[in-house]
Amino acid sequence: MKRYVVLLALSVTVSVLWAQTDPQLGQYMHLQTTYNPAAAGEGDLMRVAGMHRMQYTGMSDLPMTTYFTFSSPFVIGKTKHAAGIRFLNDKYGLFSNQALHVQYAYRHKIGNGYLSAGIDLGFVNVSFKTDSVNLDRIVSAVGGEGLGFFSANDDAIPQGSGQNGSNGMSFDMGLGIWYSAPQWWVGASYSHVTRPKIEWSDLATIRLVGTMYIAGGYNWRLRNRDWVLKPSMMVMTDFANWDVNLTMLAELKERYRFGLGYRIAGSVNVLLGIDIISGLQLGYTYELPANNLIRGTYGSHEVFLAYGFNILKPRRTNKYKSVRYL
Repeated sequence: MKRYVVLLALSVTVSVLWAQTDPQLGQYMHLQTTYNPAAAGEGDLMRVAGMHRMQYTGMSDLPMTTYFTFSSPFVIGKTKHAAGIRFLNDKYGLFSNQALHVQYAYRHKIGNGYLSAGIDLGFVNVSFKTDSVNLDRIVSAVGGEGLGFFSANDDAIPQGSGQNGSNGMSFDMGLGIWYSAPQWWVGASYSHVTRPKIEWSDLATIRLVGTMYIAGGYNWRLRNRDWVLKPSMMVMTDFANWDVNLTMLAELKERYRFGLGYRIAGSVNVLLGIDIISGLQLGYTYELPANNLIRGTYGSHEVFLAYGFNILKPRRTNKYKSVRYL
């Protein structure tokens, strides 16, 4: 019986860890290029953003995620484009995941908004701390190696040395589409199109599973023009599992933001934000599990800082033309 309990625990752990390959985001509505390359150049803004997330504080080896993104629109002739870069450093347990991608988006005006198509190209590197593995404790807990389940010297565990132990790198690609108008936005993207294969050894190989994201939001200005309600939603699925993040933000005077969110997989969060100065945005999210994990954690914390400004505004000029004076 103990053998099956340990097997189940290890299976669940592996499943959760690799779900973390694409990190969770509380304020996804403000960090669109982290999951959709077509959002680059949104609002004609050159934008730089950084995000840090500490998940399940109070637990040992808690997941920690750092994101950095930069994107800028540009014009070629009469067509609009955007390019960007994003960097991910994600650590969870004995695993760590680093990724570097460049992004490109083609933007075409349709109606009151822009439709964009984007591509994300780069590399992912996944590391495993082999020198931190302690199977002796697990073997002892299930009654020794005589069970035939595994041994303390399991050849399937990738071998390496140093702080990071074994690591492997692979090419990665993502695709996305995006449409934004003054009052609403919607997008869909798919990560890990190439299903990157990470090889630590002949017995230790893993493929990163692609994830589809569908996200959208609406801006609803109230009769009191100082207030805007901003409901949004993100659906995430690898077609084996799925999750939905529902969020409601209230914005005051286009500067102060606060709201609540709920993740179907089992968490609630509180979101806060402020524009420190024009274009400089600070946000914070506190997330609390809505399941048994609440017994072992103080919750998760996420902070982001972003700065954006419009670089495609038409230049002011005193010159003018009319049908009388050309």
